[in-house]
Amino acid sequence: MAKTIENEKPSLGKIEIAPEVIEVIASIATTDIKGVSHMQSVFNKNSLEKFGKKNFGKGIKVDIKEDGIYINVYCTFDYGTKISETARKVQTEIKQALNTMTALTPKEVNVHIVNIHFQ
Repeated sequence: MAKTIENEKPSLGKIEIAPEVIEVIASIATTDIKGVSHMQSVFNKNSLEKFGKKNFGKGIKVDIKEDGIYINVYCTFDYGTKISETARKVQTEIKQALNTMTALTPKEVNVHIVNIHFQ
């Protein structure tokens, strides 16, 4: 299900953004945050990477519902990272990146810390 952006000006047509695009934007926004070691794959053995296709939205799951966009981020943090601060930074960066690039604002950005990376 794609998200449609409504334009208040006279219509030239509609703009649809696929959930995969939102996943990629969220993934890129997360990669440069200090303390995030890497993203965890949301998929198991059915991963696209297994078939030779890169999964740029790795670690991001997007649910588009009638009341908004819900994003779940699955990541590994570095040992010693302040978890609450880093998780909030992940939420903020994803929200800003989506708003800047698509004019969409997610209803929720849920951060799931699934592992700790030890040096």
